[in-house]
Amino acid sequence: MDHNPWPPNEGIPEGYTCYQMGNLSNGKCKMKGLSSTGLGSPLLVSSTGGHKKMPEGKQSSVREINLPVPEQKTFDGTSFPLILSPNHGVEEIQPTFNSTLAVVEWIQSEKSNIENQLLKHGAILFRDFPVNCPLDFDNFVKAFGYEPLPYVGGAAPRTLVVGNVFTSNEAPPDTLIPFHHEMAQVPNYPSVLFFYCDNAPKEGGQTPLVLSNLVYQKMLELNSGFVNTLKEKGVKYTRVLPNGDDPTSPIGRGWQSTYGTPDKDEAEKKALELVESIEWLEDGCLKTVTRVLPAIREDPRTGKEMWFNSVIAVYRGWKDSRNSPETSITFGDGSPMDPKVMDVLENVLNELAVDFIWKKGDVVMVDNRQALHGRRSFVPPRRILASLCK
Repeated sequence: MDHNPWPPNEGIPEGYTCYQMGNLSNGKCKMKGLSSTGLGSPLLVSSTGGHKKMPEGKQSSVREINLPVPEQKTFDGTSFPLILSPNHGVEEIQPTFNSTLAVVEWIQSEKSNIENQLLKHGAILFRDFPVNCPLDFDNFVKAFGYEPLPYVGGAAPRTLVVGNVFTSNEAPPDTLIPFHHEMAQVPNYPSVLFFYCDNAPKEGGQTPLVLSNLVYQKMLELNSGFVNTLKEKGVKYTRVLPNGDDPTSPIGRGWQSTYGTPDKDEAEKKALELVESIEWLEDGCLKTVTRVLPAIREDPRTGKEMWFNSVIAVYRGWKDSRNSPETSITFGDGSPMDPKVMDVLENVLNELAVDFIWKKGDVVMVDNRQALHGRRSFVPPRRILASLCK
């Protein structure tokens, strides 16, 4: 990220560099020549690599911090994800935000600037902000003013916690959840995702992220024929929903929970708003087949092609007593995916992914149109909550 340092000898504490982070009332930060990344107060960063106590009146609102690979990577000069912290966790520096209310007010005043950074980076990790419980997280999300997206048609077993906050996925700890764009298999998918670490895992349990356009570019380079076939034919998703939730399966959300009703007629009506066809099976399960959906989409905001699908998630993850990968994901004409190409795709995703270690209180904001996510297996306890927005 390009920053212009504060002009010399203008009241900067010795050993620090200032980076402008938004539109401020502070006259020094509005001096000609200062660039803006649009995130709150001026950023004071130690130029010696250490941390010093900030002089009174020089407190920053947020600072960009860096983590080592593979927790954070840089692509074309842009960090992924962008990581923001009010105080870098340094005890000597008095935190700017002493309450969730202060964070909410900051978000409301800086919403458009945060969104600009989200568009640039694809995801933002907010670390060391005072977000201490699910209710705080709900208020954090609501500060953006987005309309919640009802979780209708999704495969993951989830439980409502508070407001628009759900458990992220209740699949068993030893289950790896492959990369996917959230709800790419239904017409109405969320634009923005938020994840919150309520209880950090003892081991593993990362929520890996990968930039969709990079996946598209790499796959086009390695197997243009497969990519062009995806573009031409699209994909179809087939899933058998259990009669009641199945907590042993990563896609064990029953049709009652999926469509929010125990009534079969009402469930049929809701299902057919999302899929092309349904079939009731003898054991009470519901088989659904989607319409042909695009697997490659252009993001109109940037003009970039996105690997917007759940192909690898279905091929690797939609596997239980009712579903098999060979039939769960096909090209739009019903032809199967090549297992060898799936191996290549999985390797590409893992090669490009970032795997940051969850810390209690972390909030991650993900542009669902730009970034795929997954879940690594873990040693309990682990509690990651989610909120989906239109």
